[in-house]
Amino acid sequence: MNDEAMAARFSRGGEDEAIWFLTNRITIKARAEETGGDFGMIEAVAPPGFSPPLHVQHGEAESFLILEGEVTFRVGDDTFRAGPGDFAFVPRHAPHSFVVEGTTPARFLNVITPGGFEQFFADAGRPAEGSGLPPMSPPDIELLARVSARYDSEILGPPLTPAVS
Repeated sequence: MNDEAMAARFSRGGEDEAIWFLTNRITIKARAEETGGDFGMIEAVAPPGFSPPLHVQHGEAESFLILEGEVTFRVGDDTFRAGPGDFAFVPRHAPHSFVVEGTTPARFLNVITPGGFEQFFADAGRPAEGSGLPPMSPPDIELLARVSARYDSEILGPPLTPAVS
């Protein structure tokens, strides 16, 4: 699609597709097909202690803007604690994970470049069944590994553990 054919896109809070992914609520704000493939964007709410398994995406970089809460990122050998207003960039091919610290959920924007990986959350999750977070349950690692393979992504290790406060 050429730039001239791109249509502007607007949405109001609550209108976008909401997914329960692991113990998170993911809202898909923009999809690759809506941005000419340039990016995908999700808004995530993750409960205290949540951490995805250590993983890597080979085709996409990720950018995170923390809106609420405290999150510790591990990217390669680097560790970074982030709070509201802080930004983290994860280049493609970089092993990474994060963990939500403290006793309150974290809310953040995640921009995926180029777009397409935002569909991973829909494929590995399910439509949200309510307005809050999904019930706590252990991750289905086999499902995550199977869906990750379709998106040129790999699970490399276990989730991170929150820091003891």
